This record gives sequence, structure tokens and C-alpha cells, in this order.
Amino acid sequence: MKGLVLDAVWEPKPDYQVSPWEKETGKAITGNSIWRHPKLEVLERPDPEIKPDQILLEVQACGVCGSDMHFYETDEDDYMLYPGLTKFPAITGHELSGKVAEVGKEVTNLKVGDMVTVEEMIWCGHCIPCRNGYPNHCTNLEEIGFTIDGGFANYLAIGAKFAWKIDAIAEHFGDEKKAFEVAAMTEPTCVSYNAMFERAGGFRPGHYVSIFGAGPIGLAAIGLAEAAGAGMIVAFDISPERIELAKKLGADYAYDPREVNPSEILMELSKGEGVNFHVEAAGAPHLTVPEMVKSLAINGKIVQIGRAAKDVPMYLEMLQVRRAQVFGAQGHSGHETFPNVIRMVASGRLDLSQMITARYNLADTVAAIAKATERRDGKIMVFPN
Repeated sequence: MKGLVLDAVWEPKPDYQVSPWEKETGKAITGNSIWRHPKLEVLERPDPEIKPDQILLEVQACGVCGSDMHFYETDEDDYMLYPGLTKFPAITGHELSGKVAEVGKEVTNLKVGDMVTVEEMIWCGHCIPCRNGYPNHCTNLEEIGFTIDGGFANYLAIGAKFAWKIDAIAEHFGDEKKAFEVAAMTEPTCVSYNAMFERAGGFRPGHYVSIFGAGPIGLAAIGLAEAAGAGMIVAFDISPERIELAKKLGADYAYDPREVNPSEILMELSKGEGVNFHVEAAGAPHLTVPEMVKSLAINGKIVQIGRAAKDVPMYLEMLQVRRAQVFGAQGHSGHETFPNVIRMVASGRLDLSQMITARYNLADTVAAIAKATERRDGKIMVFPN
């Protein structure tokens, strides 16, 4: 089979202290401090062989994520920009859907031909965080497309417990190809759902919501906020194209933060009351969070989704006097997140199809990622088969 393989040189930065665990496992906890000279290339790879508890997935659609862009982009010393858990070489891609081509002998809940989407976080189920109900913080975590092979390939072997049927989405659209491409956006949408509703506890219908960053995660957050009954949704992004997409997905107002003062705009639109629920999906918290703090409603919430290795200035006095809360969020697994997002899409209350703005085949995946770095598209989709 063919797959988009990322390889890089293990060359820790001089000021980075490599942990004993990193040396033992070959995994980088902080990828942008270790991996240098990244190279992405579509290569021939052996077809994966499944274990008894796994399925073989014929990948039908796989979305380009911001993390894929950060694999491709480098700093001035040619270190990749992605700051998270990584181990290379690996086939990248983790937002996907596909058709079951083979099932292991222990698999009883899926059969050949089933249409599914899958989780990206391969949690063990045995460590203390998993046993305590926190699979997104698994001690033995593997991640498809990051530490093990992912979905920019013809086939993927993955545990059956990480697969979720998408029959209801297929029934809603009545079009198999469209169902696969929309279902491939389940994973990033679940990241927003987990952050907004599981970690931060959601907001009351009628509350004012701001979304900083209108990339795929931010656009999903906008769609979720509208479906959840937000009284007003205000979005910010520096891309004119994404500003228009934000409006399509449900934003009442959308601005380029370079052209306005976000906190002043939010206070003006809220008639001085402030915003109840802020979502950071831009990955630039050193710029966005100070604006959120200045526009907090009483009992307001800030939830951090975007990834950035940055220290963030925060005026804690404002958090105290506004009775405000800040939530960190990672991942998408557990807590009914996948089935609930699938239900919302299947019901028509969450229309993710509007996010897809470009489509590529597997041979052109590097070009798809390069296009994504222009940061004008909603979701770029790759069709490996």
C-alpha cells in the first residue's frame, strides 16, 4: 500500500533536557524541541496485519489537521513546529473514516463492510488515568499519525474499540462519499465538543460565546455553539476566507483581530456585560487570552483548545472579581463524545459539510498540507482510495 510517511532527525535542542522515558521509548514529549529536518513523502509500505482485537480499515477520507501543518512547517533551525507527543517515522493523518475490510477473530461488534470513523488517541484502558475515566490522559498513550501509523494511507489497522459506526450519517446524507468525508471530521469536532461541554461544562442557552480562531477546530466550535443555543457567537480570524466560513457555520459576527480591538468589540456587542464563554482555538493564547480576560462576563469561562508552547500573561485579579474559570482541554475520547457528535451530524443540527473547501488524492497529500499552511481553507480532505 501507499502512505504519507513523515521522518525526521532526532536532534534535541541544546537547552532541552531529554527525559529517561524519551530515551527509552524514542518518543518525544515536546516534539518541536527534538525533531529536526522533517520530511513528508508518499511511499510504498507493507499492508498492515491486524491483531485479534483489531480491524483493517480501507480509508475513504482523511482530513488535514493543524498538526499536519506543524509537521510540515519548521522554525529557523529547521525543527518542526508541532509541540506534542511524537515518534517517527510514521504515516501521518488522524481525522478519518473508512470501510471495514477485515476483522480480527476477537471482534464481535463490527463486520466487513461497516462504515466507521475512529478515535485518534489509542488509550490503553489499564493505567490509572484510564481506570479513573480519563482516557485522554492515558499514561501509555499512542496516537495514530503521531506515534504510530495513521490515516493518510490506503489501509489502517486499529483496535475495534476505537471505531464508531456512521450508519446514521450515511442515512442522513443518502450519499456514501459525502457521508465518509463528513464523518472524517468527527474527530476534530469531538476535540471541540470535549473542550466545550465535557471539560468546561458548556454554557447556558442564550449565553454569549466567542471563538478565537476559525480553522477546523474553531469552525466546529462555532457549529456546536449554535446547535447548543448560544445567544450570540462572535468569531475572530485573520483569514478573509475563514471569516466567511465562520458566518456560514453560525457566527453572528466575525472579525479580523488585526483590524479591531477584540475585547472592545466583545464588550460593545454584549452591551458591557461581557462574554460568558470564550474558546481559544487559534493556538495563539499569548495574544488571544488577554483579550478574553478583558471581556469576561461574571462567571465567565475560558477554554483552551489551541496548542502553543507559549507562556501566557493573565491578570488573575480579573478572574477573581469576575468569578471566572479557565479550563485546559486535550483529546476527544470517552464521555459519550463520539456518539453524541455523530448524532448531532445525523440529525442535521450540525452541518459540517460546509467546512470542506478542497479535496485531494493520496499522491498529492503533501500539496494538500502545503495548501493548508496558507490558512485560508476550512477543512482540506484527502481521499486515499
